[in-house]
Amino acid sequence: QVQLVQSGGRLVQAGDSLRISCACSGGAFENYAMGWFRQAAGKEREFVAGIDWSGGDTRYADSAKGRFTISRDNTKNTVYLQMSSLKPDDTAVYFCAARQITVVSPANLYEYWGQGTQVTVSS
Repeated sequence: QVQLVQSGGRLVQAGDSLRISCACSGGAFENYAMGWFRQAAGKEREFVAGIDWSGGDTRYADSAKGRFTISRDNTKNTVYLQMSSLKPDDTAVYFCAARQITVVSPANLYEYWGQGTQVTVSS
């Protein structure tokens, strides 16, 4: 059974940078595309960034382009989301998710989910 364990969320100031991580166990990590999603209070879960199994294909939501970078280390079975120039609007619970091979944006196409990690950006 694939398990995704997240870490790194915390309270930061606007303009700060933060990296959150998601470690995969119980499956062949290199077979999975990984996505990062977020859900702010009272809002629907939204796609933030995704990366395919090889790391060769990355996708970003418009809100993340130029500020966030998704990466993966298949030797550590871990995917990262490096966030910079954080804004209060980035405040949300961030989730990582896994699906086979290709990266897509719809949340319902992902099979496995992390537990979520809170990122709070104060102004």
